[in-house]
Amino acid sequence: MNKTQIIVLSVALAAGGGALLMMNGSSVPVQLPAIISAPQVDDVLVAARDLPYGTALTDPDMKWQSWTKGATPKGAVLKSESPTAKEDLKDSYVRVSIASGEPVRRERLVKGATSGWMSTLLPSGKRAVAIDVSLNTTAGGFILPNDRVDVIRTYRDQDATKDRGVDVVGSEVILTNVRVLAMGQTIETKDGEAVVTGATATLELDPRQSELIVLAQRTGQLALALRALVDAIPKDDATVVPPSNDGENMTIVRYGVQSSVRGK
Repeated sequence: MNKTQIIVLSVALAAGGGALLMMNGSSVPVQLPAIISAPQVDDVLVAARDLPYGTALTDPDMKWQSWTKGATPKGAVLKSESPTAKEDLKDSYVRVSIASGEPVRRERLVKGATSGWMSTLLPSGKRAVAIDVSLNTTAGGFILPNDRVDVIRTYRDQDATKDRGVDVVGSEVILTNVRVLAMGQTIETKDGEAVVTGATATLELDPRQSELIVLAQRTGQLALALRALVDAIPKDDATVVPPSNDGENMTIVRYGVQSSVRGK
């Protein structure tokens, strides 16, 4: 290698080294991804299984479930606010059914099996009236609390019996779409489930309907007709006394005995 080649090679090496130093000094820093913080959560009290009407709550019926803060359902029981809620709500009764995994709300529960428990189930202005029933008068025993029914009265038609000389029995629907509050002489529970005994049916009525059904039970026999779920959606005027047919039907009370006759 001659002298000229050595000089050219030295200049090239010097230029390359200078370029490398410049690149290292002005290198662009690597952008690291921002660290996303985990969302804040709170524990919400939910049903561990389906809780039907009348269930007495036990510890296994409820559980805490993590829920994102700010997205918790309105009215839900939060562990941050009520850490002892499971113990506090234990032995409460379910007044509105709660599905499995659904948040437990205090307004759907009533605490304690006291003599005033039934009164907590009644809306303002309503009355609880018990009537005697049997398997034959309760749709074969398939009527349960919170079902809606029509009340049918069967009676001995005094005038028709007198005119014909034989017993004549009539029937009429005296109430429609009334809510069943309870079945049985008392509301009993077994393993946290409502037990239906079928001795009496307790209905939710207004004061006028209460008078009517008490009188009807004294003057005849009452039976309950179960309504289909799609026909039993409560409305403001859903529970009514069937109106008379333009004066065609009349109710007459003679010596304390009520009878129904059809006008001409």
